[in-house]
Amino acid sequence: MQKIIAFFMSIISVFCTMFGIPYYATGEKVDMDKFDLVWSDEFNGSAVDESVWRGHYVWGDYTVRRGGYWDKKMASVKDGNLTIRTAYYPEGLDGGPAGWYSYGMDTGDSYRQTYGYFEVRCILPRGYDLWGAFWLYCEGVGDIGNGGKDGAEIDVFESLYYDTNKKNTVSSNIHYDGYESAHKALGSKKYLVKGDPYSEFNTYGVEWNADGYTFYINGVKSCSTDFGGASQVPEFLILSVETGGNDGVPSCNYLEGLDESVFVVDYVRAYQYKSR
Repeated sequence: MQKIIAFFMSIISVFCTMFGIPYYATGEKVDMDKFDLVWSDEFNGSAVDESVWRGHYVWGDYTVRRGGYWDKKMASVKDGNLTIRTAYYPEGLDGGPAGWYSYGMDTGDSYRQTYGYFEVRCILPRGYDLWGAFWLYCEGVGDIGNGGKDGAEIDVFESLYYDTNKKNTVSSNIHYDGYESAHKALGSKKYLVKGDPYSEFNTYGVEWNADGYTFYINGVKSCSTDFGGASQVPEFLILSVETGGNDGVPSCNYLEGLDESVFVVDYVRAYQYKSR
């Protein structure tokens, strides 16, 4: 019976993938017994640990990012959680122009890892065209000619569907060979999250090894891929919220009357395969 159910679920998943229809993760559970926890940030301090997290492409006080700006003042730590706020500042922030401000931060100067299991527990940012994400990255993503083996953008999850009828949807994706004409992308795989991911915590993870990538939602497999050949180099971790648009010009009114939106992160953890 289980084989029959698995067969029909595989048919459904193929159909949904072909037509871009999000569906719930229905695969096997992640086997945590084969991993050791080797790095984590549980956000138990009173501020973002800047010895761990730097601004992702943030130089100085603020940086233009898509339809808004990134500023480190938009990130804070309290009661065991990291919060990245998104809000509109009519007079700007830190000398920046009027606009929507949020933040992206990474471990590029402090921690990188090749292979293992990576997981975040978080509440997604609520709002139209807001783009919360947990992803892995390295400078080799821009190298062209060796597929994704010299580095890939590994999008563990992205939440950018609040403005559609797929509101409780997240996606996963792989990018490599830069972002210009040679750019390659898997094409976002969309999955539903039970409950209200904009007010409830869920976990999003990826198992990455030489064979490829397997994505998980709340410990349940959503999909696997070896697109481009798996990255074989150390990658760092990124948490970010972007606002849609370009050059600081927003594509819409993101929050629809809300004063702000928050991306709340309980923890980020990296596990390595146990030695045999």
